[in-house]
Amino acid sequence: MYESETTAFLRNLLKQHPEIVEKQKQHRATWWVRKPAPAPEHDLEAARVKRKSYEYYPFAGQ
Repeated sequence: MYESETTAFLRNLLKQHPEIVEKQKQHRATWWVRKPAPAPEHDLEAARVKRKSYEYYPFAGQ
């Protein structure tokens, strides 16, 4: 099975330095695994639209 020089290099590097994988996970979490910022409640209340109890949409062809 063919394996490129780059793939062979990376496999050997990770065998010699297994701590690299853990560092990758930590650094990836720094940028990509974040909790969303909580939205202020007054903004959510201001954005609400009061709905009617029953909405009827007539057909456009009639």
